[in-house]
Amino acid sequence: MTYTLVTDGTSDAVLVPILTWSLRQQEVKRVIAQWADLGRIPHRQTREEILSTVLELYPCDVLFVHRDAENQAPELRRLEIANTLRKTLVKHVAVVPIRMTEAWLLADEQAIRSAAGNPHGKEKLNLPHVRRLEDLPDPKKILHDALSIASGLNVRRRSRLRVHQRVQLIPNYIDDYSCLNDLTAFQALQKDIRTWVGNR
Repeated sequence: MTYTLVTDGTSDAVLVPILTWSLRQQEVKRVIAQWADLGRIPHRQTREEILSTVLELYPCDVLFVHRDAENQAPELRRLEIANTLRKTLVKHVAVVPIRMTEAWLLADEQAIRSAAGNPHGKEKLNLPHVRRLEDLPDPKKILHDALSIASGLNVRRRSRLRVHQRVQLIPNYIDDYSCLNDLTAFQALQKDIRTWVGNR
C-alpha cells in the first residue's frame, strides 16, 4: 500500500519512519511512503486546496495529515483535518502530537547520540522520562540542546553543528517505537491506524 504524509513543516518529515513502523506493526507488508513537499504548491491556496493538490501530486491509499496540537485540544485538530478533507474520497489518518513531533524523538537516547555523531559519548543529556514528553513546553529546544551536548564538541564547534540536519538522522537509529505507547497522542495514532487497516 502507498501512503502520503503531509506535514506542517519540513522537519516533521521524520514522521515517515514512525508511520511506516506503525503500519508494519499492523502486518501491512508492502509499504510505500511519500512525503508531500508543499514547496511545490502555491502558498496562496487554502488548506483545502493544498490537500487536494497533494492528492493529485502524490496519489495514495491513505493520507496521513500532521498538525501539532500546540494549545488546541487534539480532538479539535482531528476535526479540522476531517472537515478540510470532507469533499475528497480519500481515507485519512490524523497525526496530532500534543506539542511537537520532536517530543517523540526524545524517547531514544542512543539514537540521539548516534545522530549527533558520537554514539559512544558519555555526556549527560538530562532527557525527560518518556511519560513527561507530552508536558514539555518546548521539546524542539530540548532535542536540539541534547544533540549539541551529545556531539561531544566544544562550545565553539557546537555552534557550527547543523542540528536541524542531525534531527532528521535520529529515526535512522530507531528500530522500535513501542516505548511511545505511554503517550496519549501516540496511542490515538496507533488506534486510528488499526481502524484504517481493519476497514480497508
